[in-house]
Amino acid sequence: MRLVKLGLVTCGFLGLAPFAPGTFGTLGGVAIAWALRGTDGFLVWTLLVAAALYALGRALGPWAEAHAGRKDPGFFVLDEVVGYLVTVAWLEGPSLLALLTAFCAFRLFDILKPPPIRRFERVGGGDGIMLDDVVAGVYGLVLVMLPARLLIDAPWSVGA
Repeated sequence: MRLVKLGLVTCGFLGLAPFAPGTFGTLGGVAIAWALRGTDGFLVWTLLVAAALYALGRALGPWAEAHAGRKDPGFFVLDEVVGYLVTVAWLEGPSLLALLTAFCAFRLFDILKPPPIRRFERVGGGDGIMLDDVVAGVYGLVLVMLPARLLIDAPWSVGA
């Protein structure tokens, strides 16, 4: 059972990468978004998967901390997967370029943790592990979507 839990919190053991486990773990989110890209209702499916993984991460967070002997262990990457899925929560399935752009935007905010992201790390248990990445995902979504909205809705754009 320990191996199953470890496999889940490391997103198929991606979080056990010898360096940058959060970056490797985020690739699990990229794979999920890529798999969902052609589905009807991409936004709904993405949010449902993110919510299910959040619930799983919240439940397994205390186990992971006890297993590692420290708070928010590096191998725990379900939070990165959920945060990335928030970043790509668009109305339709993203292109490969959009997935790459979202990856860079999410990792930027997850690493730098501008206010108030870091404050969410102080929350206890599984929520404390998960919430800072969810907020980083929201920041990433805004960073990626705002320029697209401004360009599409601009008076000089093709669709205007």
